[in-house]
Amino acid sequence: MPARQLEAAVRREGGTSIIELRGEIDGLAEEAMNAAYAEAEEGDPQVILLNFAEVDYINSTGIALIVGLLAKARAARRRMLACGLSDHYVEIFDITRLSDFMNVFDDEASALEEAATA
Repeated sequence: MPARQLEAAVRREGGTSIIELRGEIDGLAEEAMNAAYAEAEEGDPQVILLNFAEVDYINSTGIALIVGLLAKARAARRRMLACGLSDHYVEIFDITRLSDFMNVFDDEASALEEAATA
């Protein structure tokens, strides 16, 4: 099966910017991830939500890209949340301690509910 190049779209719900990710997060995803994050920062949102519901694969370089986005969010004093991860990737977020720095939710609705109370 051929790799699906990452596509990232940004939309807003209240004070939250949602980055919808589709495809594979690997070394080829850097440009799309950074462009989506820059767009998500517009309007100075309190929270940025990464929606992984349509992500097929994340490798170690992809994890490093996510860490980079988290560092940008923390430097700007923004909360970053994640949703839609498969059980496997929830475990990876736990092992790498990413889940210590960004809350992980089963679905977007749960994440947005949490973001609204922040």
